[in-house]
Order: sequence, then C-alpha cells, then structure tokens
Amino acid sequence: MKKLFLCISAVVFQTAFGQFSGNINYQNQVRYADTTINIAPPSPSDIVISIKGLANVKANQYVAIFSLTQVAETAEEVNELMDKRLTSSLAQIKLNKGVETYVDMISFVPVYQFSVEKKIFSKKTYNEVPTGFELKKNLHIKFSDPAQLNQLITILSGHEIYDLVRVDYFADNLETIKKDLMNKAKTTLQEKIKTYEALLGEFFATANKSINDGYKTILPVESYKSYEAYNSSTLALNKFANVNQANKSTTLYYQPVLDKEFDFVINPTIVEPVIQVIYEVKLVINKEKKMGSKDHKSYLLITPNGEMKELNMNSTP
Repeated sequence: MKKLFLCISAVVFQTAFGQFSGNINYQNQVRYADTTINIAPPSPSDIVISIKGLANVKANQYVAIFSLTQVAETAEEVNELMDKRLTSSLAQIKLNKGVETYVDMISFVPVYQFSVEKKIFSKKTYNEVPTGFELKKNLHIKFSDPAQLNQLITILSGHEIYDLVRVDYFADNLETIKKDLMNKAKTTLQEKIKTYEALLGEFFATANKSINDGYKTILPVESYKSYEAYNSSTLALNKFANVNQANKSTTLYYQPVLDKEFDFVINPTIVEPVIQVIYEVKLVINKEKKMGSKDHKSYLLITPNGEMKELNMNSTP
C-alpha cells in the first residue's frame, strides 16, 4: 500500500517599519526575525492538530501597592509618626469615588548601630546596640479608573510616600473570555479537520482520537522589560586619556505577547497594558485504528459428531 505524506507550511511575510521602531533598536540585538518554521515530519498513523488562540482583555479594576517605612528612637514614636502619615493620606484618598484601601503590616524591628568600646591594652571593640525602631507597612489601594493613579501618587507624595511597589490588574469577565476562546477554537478546529480530510481524501469520523487543552493567563506586571537608550561615541581616544562616562538612563517598556503565532486573536489591537489569556487545544487522530473495528475474526464449526472447530476466515490459502 502506498502512503501519501503531505507537509503544509506557511510563508511568513514581514514588513519592517524602521521609522516607528522606537529607541529600543539602540540595543545590541538581531534586527531580522527568523522566518524558519520547524515542522516535524508527518507520522504515517497519527495526525496532530493544534489550535492556539489569544484574547487581550482590558482590566476594569486595579490595585496599587505603596510601601511605607518609618524610623524613630522609641516604639511609641515610630507608631505615632506612621499613623499620622497614614491617617492623613487615607482621609484624602477616600474622597475619590469607588476607592478602597487596606493597610498591610510588614515588619517592626529594632535598628542597631555600632558602639566603640575603647581599651588601653587591646584593640577597639565594636558592639551592636539598639538605637531605635523601624516600622514597615504596605498600603493597598483599589480603584477602577486608571487616571486615578496620578491623583493617588500626588496625595501620597505629599505625605512622603513615594515607593509604588506594583499595580495589579483584574477583569470581571475572564470566565466569559475563556468560554469565547474555547468556542472559537472549537470552530477553528473543525475547519482544520475538514481541510485535512480534503487533502488526504479520508474521513476521520470513525478514527480513534484523543484531545487535551489548557489556559494560560499573563498579567501586565509580568510583561515589562528594561532597556537603556543611548548611542556611544565613535571618537577615537588615547588610551591614557581620562574618560568620564555619563550614567545611562534605564527605563521599562510594556512588551505583550505578540499575536503572530496564534490561529485567532480576540481584540487584537491594544493601546494599553492588558490581561492576556492564551488557550490551546491539541487533537490527535490515529488513522490506522477505527472505533469498533476488529483486527481478527474467527468462526466456530460444529460437526455432525458434536465437535467444535475454529475456522480462521482471515487466513489466505
């Protein structure tokens, strides 16, 4: 029996827009994308069909976390100073509509310094002695309008609260988005099965199949990358010259998962950090095994004497 192997590949066309690339191109990196598609040789018995979808989900709730540190000589004083900063801040924050707050206790520890013990006939001895206390707390602020974050920063900076630890994103419709991804993948999978049937001239309805799927959620806080934007001087300097190099500015940029490797994308155009939900389903079709079929058939013959003999109808003469 002759077996037909079909290997289908896609040609990737890439258009480069250098004028819109941004300062990240100052980095030492490869400028041209690898267009090689690694496709394994097809199996003579199994067909693996994979469908991968992406959904870009806009958040409707945010939680910002600010860190506070207070140091004082006594426990009473450090608590009093911390409470004063927090009470004033919370009073102003609660004037914003729909904002919720929570204060998280982090640590309360003594602060030590070295005290020198002088001796006449020996070296100096340095002893650690407690000189005060350090109190750390985190302020969690929930809000729904991204523009409110600027107002919160202005309020908190007025009370010497500057450390924005992170901002978490939340969406109430994630379960609905997951169902939409699954339904879209189901339709796309059925279309791809029909394409394979047409190409191979076979019908897979009675073939043995196995299927598996899974989700992955990527938050914006996981998608920020850093880079330095600068262009070094090409001036040839004498090796004995004194060179004072300037500090290079390091910044962050939002790098979402690109949609180039997906069969379909829900809400493909984004202008702000989003929650990205990935769904993938894999179907394995075994062409050789048919459901309900038997590889061997045998029959029993009863002779006039009552004896039973097995007849193998699959044997060749």
